[in-house]
Amino acid sequence: MANRQDVLAEALDTEQGVVSALYGRLDAARQRAETALRDIHGRGGVQGSRQAMVEREVMASEQSRRLAQLHGVERGLCFGRIDDGSGRTTYVGRIGLRDDEHESVLIDWRAPAARPFYVATATDPGGVLRRRHLHTKDRTVVGLDDEVFDLERMSDGDRRTLVGEAALLAALRRGRTGRMGDVVATIQTEQDRVIRASMQGALVVQGGPGTGKTVAALHRAAYLLYTHRATLERRGVLVVGPNSMFLRYISQVLPALGETQVVMATLGELFPGVRATAADGPRAAVVKGDARMAEVVAGAVKERQRVPDGDLEVVADGLTMRVPREVCERLRARARAVRLPHNMARKLYVLEMLKELALAESRALESALRLDEMELEDPELAGPLHLESELDEVDLDLAAQRLWAEPEVRRAVDGLWPELTPQRLISELLSSPETLRAVAPPGLDWRALVRPAGAGWSVGDVPLLDEAAELVGEDDSAARVAGRRSREDWLEQELYASEVLQVTGVAEEGIFQRADVLAERHAGDGGELSTADRAARDRTWAYGHVIVDEAQELSAMAWRLIMRRVPAKSLTVVGDIAQTGSAAGARSWGQVLDPYLEGRWREERLEVNYRTPAEIMRVAADVLHAIDPALRLPESVREGEAVPRAVRSGVTGLPVLVAREMALIGEGRVGVLTPDARHGEVAALFAGGGLDEPVAVLTVTQAKGLEFDAVVVVDPAGVLAQSPMGTRDLYVAITRATRRLTVVHEGDLPPLLARLADESTL
Repeated sequence: MANRQDVLAEALDTEQGVVSALYGRLDAARQRAETALRDIHGRGGVQGSRQAMVEREVMASEQSRRLAQLHGVERGLCFGRIDDGSGRTTYVGRIGLRDDEHESVLIDWRAPAARPFYVATATDPGGVLRRRHLHTKDRTVVGLDDEVFDLERMSDGDRRTLVGEAALLAALRRGRTGRMGDVVATIQTEQDRVIRASMQGALVVQGGPGTGKTVAALHRAAYLLYTHRATLERRGVLVVGPNSMFLRYISQVLPALGETQVVMATLGELFPGVRATAADGPRAAVVKGDARMAEVVAGAVKERQRVPDGDLEVVADGLTMRVPREVCERLRARARAVRLPHNMARKLYVLEMLKELALAESRALESALRLDEMELEDPELAGPLHLESELDEVDLDLAAQRLWAEPEVRRAVDGLWPELTPQRLISELLSSPETLRAVAPPGLDWRALVRPAGAGWSVGDVPLLDEAAELVGEDDSAARVAGRRSREDWLEQELYASEVLQVTGVAEEGIFQRADVLAERHAGDGGELSTADRAARDRTWAYGHVIVDEAQELSAMAWRLIMRRVPAKSLTVVGDIAQTGSAAGARSWGQVLDPYLEGRWREERLEVNYRTPAEIMRVAADVLHAIDPALRLPESVREGEAVPRAVRSGVTGLPVLVAREMALIGEGRVGVLTPDARHGEVAALFAGGGLDEPVAVLTVTQAKGLEFDAVVVVDPAGVLAQSPMGTRDLYVAITRATRRLTVVHEGDLPPLLARLADESTL
């Protein structure tokens, strides 16, 4: 035993020397970036040539980004080593580092050279003799795990054998922190397939509870940014999560992998100027999510393009201008025929209508000044003036401009073809039963949509707003003129940026950048806007790749919004059909994806549950069977430390029960999960109750995608009854635990949970 301890101590000492040297390289890179940034800031304000200004901005922004990346990889810089049959040793880490001779000393985990660390198995080692996991605390190596694939070719001193996934299981036993951690050191083979899959088309990652689908998708984002930097640097990657709590939970994963430019948003944040968090009731959610709502919104736009009941009459300056109804119909038909968005077609409509009003004004003036009825001595002045026939195009244009300044004219035209905003259109639509009845297709329950005027936005409204924005549009003629004027400036900016890249040596510091990206980032007011900033301001932003987590919750209308954000249809779709909690959510992946991607999406199934102990999953199996007997439960890799149990108690007994759970798990987190209707009542029993607290009190919906060491599910009957998807909600609730599960019930325990042990039998 002493000999084994000596061998381990020697190995730890050896690896410590390597890790210390790598941290020295990291510190040197940080020092260079900090020095460069200070030098740039020391150059003063904005004096000097335009090229000098661009150079300062480019260098400052790139060194700042480099510093953020270097600070993000501090924890666990190096975590792996592989030895191959040729005697070569490769160290794997969060970032790539080189020595003074520019030789690689640490391989970025995303690089092709690092892949054997993740895919080597006993049956297919791929030339790897040994895989070593390095466990560090701060900058100190505190443990090693070796997996040996070819004992015959290993030296006697290196022949240690461990269970193949010892490092993974050790990581799973650690207490939760309230934030998702990366798994870059313990990525499994099936997860690696997801991470390194092709960017083209859509990849569906279907996985049950605990299969690591979310963390695999986040590592995929980092991998794609590394592999396709030239494409994604400019367009960006969007990660869509189910709620803001989930986004906070996963917020540290990508920065820890060296990526800080990914845009993260909920569905309710994907329309600029709106941050919706409220959820609709099941009935309204189903209707708002129905694909036929696109017809409703289109009908609402057309309903605002009106003709008068009779002839249009406008009184201005004492004259009554009359435009026949059939002319109004013809002008509307002509404006619709150009197939432009409503506000852009409005410009054509207004111009044509003003010309008709100018002609009507001329006719009215002629009628009022019938000189043939006046007593004039000169017979040459008698007779009609025929003013209408004497108006040429210039006269009409001038008359139209003059008329547009008349409030009565503007009011009349706006009443027939008003300028609209998406917010105005949808707000007025949902508060008007008459309009909804008129534009809803047969069979759509439009009554479920009616709400008071001025009501706040719900998450389900955001796809409707986006649909309205597509149909309403905006008069962008001024913007297009400005765009043409700025094109030459932009090209000049790109030239300057290209020169900066050549003369400043930014790329030699490991910072990849392109001249067109720099030009776009620094164009305009000269200040830097990140991809996230620019994308958030632009509803029409086209992302290079979109990751949708808990994607089974999205409605058909939400998918229309998502697909507009990624014209290339490069997506990672993450979810579990069995966990669909929204009444408007998916019943199958084909149902939601085939309308956009038929033949262009593929599915990877994750079938190993790394998180949830087998005892808890046996309880979950009964609930899953009630959802759909054909659904398969992921296989747990480990047994748990406690039998899941049921406790009959009122909510007043929760503090004592939760305190006992906290004592049993030691360091870690307890999640108290409630039906929506009882969240306030239960949360009032606990101080804080947020995600960062030792005890987090959440609704089942808020807990989607999260995990806790111990979970206490309150009122399972209430969870089942709160929506038509209650059984799926219960399945979500009982599969959030990594160690212990307790279900608290006041009445009879639902039969689905009969496998739980009764407290009195423990």
